[in-house]
Amino acid sequence: MPFRRVGLAALCAAALSAGIALAGDERAARSGYRFEVLMRGLQEPVHVAVPASQPNTMYVVERRGRIRVRVGGRLRARPFLDLRGKVSTNTEQGLLSMAFHPRFARNHLFYVYYTGRSGAIRIVEYRARGFVADRRTARQVVAVKHPAPNHNGGQLAFGPDGRLYFGIGDGGGRGDPSNLSQTLSSPMGKLFRIDVNRRAARAQMMGYGLRNPWRFSFDRRTGDLYIGDVGQDAWEEIDFTPAESPGLENYGWRVWEGEARNTNEEPNPSGMLVFPVHVYGRTGGAAVTGGFVYRGRGVPEARGRYFFGDFASGRVWTIVVDQGLVTEYRREPFSVAGLSSFAEGPHGELYAVSIFGAIYRLVR
Repeated sequence: MPFRRVGLAALCAAALSAGIALAGDERAARSGYRFEVLMRGLQEPVHVAVPASQPNTMYVVERRGRIRVRVGGRLRARPFLDLRGKVSTNTEQGLLSMAFHPRFARNHLFYVYYTGRSGAIRIVEYRARGFVADRRTARQVVAVKHPAPNHNGGQLAFGPDGRLYFGIGDGGGRGDPSNLSQTLSSPMGKLFRIDVNRRAARAQMMGYGLRNPWRFSFDRRTGDLYIGDVGQDAWEEIDFTPAESPGLENYGWRVWEGEARNTNEEPNPSGMLVFPVHVYGRTGGAAVTGGFVYRGRGVPEARGRYFFGDFASGRVWTIVVDQGLVTEYRREPFSVAGLSSFAEGPHGELYAVSIFGAIYRLVR
């Protein structure tokens, strides 16, 4: 999760003090849209998913181990899945995200990413039966030992190729002390994909050199990949990989933090070294939360803009990327305190998640 360096409690305090204020040295641009409250009363929500076959149903991932389900505007009392006995929540750990199989309407399969009681990262497949998951159908897809309770990554997302993508942080520790993110034999600091339709499939490395990828997404129209990678002391970054890339990008960490040198060593020469399309420093926040390119119909003036924000400051920005370059950038005139995630509906509508218990929807 993005909750590093000063810990979850301190960052939550910073986020709460930020509220929805616009104070700071960066002037917010005007826009004709805003986030309005959709629901409240959740316990540390960190992720939201809406299956294409259930556009009026929202699944909310709570960090401590539950998935709640909102059907037709009402939050059901019974959780969709309750893993609180299996999940460690130390520091940045927890139940961190979920993803529905592209053929969920037929096979009812979905996937969760969490840190187990030992601290290991686990990706597990379940089958849903109505609005309740059948825990007896659990199938472990990925298990990775993790050396520290922070920098767990946490995102699951199916790509345009139908594979399940997931990102793992560098293993924790200041400055990636063992340089695991640049070591290809280690799973730390990597982006993987796996074919969940094959029982014996092995995860394939698609990128490396990540510090803590906290939320990535694919543009539903172009297939381009956007990653929010949490920095250490100076820079937060947004990484961009075009859909036509063959894979194995080196995103630079620990040699580079953002566009600045972090060490004097040379990066691993495998693949292609790429630099972020956007960075921001400590005046903007302290922990990036990656988002989505808006492709919905309800807010046409936002279409094509990539939304992202910062967990600590609550600020939200948008950029437009054209041929790998940022052609438009602005700070939006609203904030979301404790911005733990963004989410996308089946028709491209955009949501924001606050760890303080609220879900918001982008509206005009």
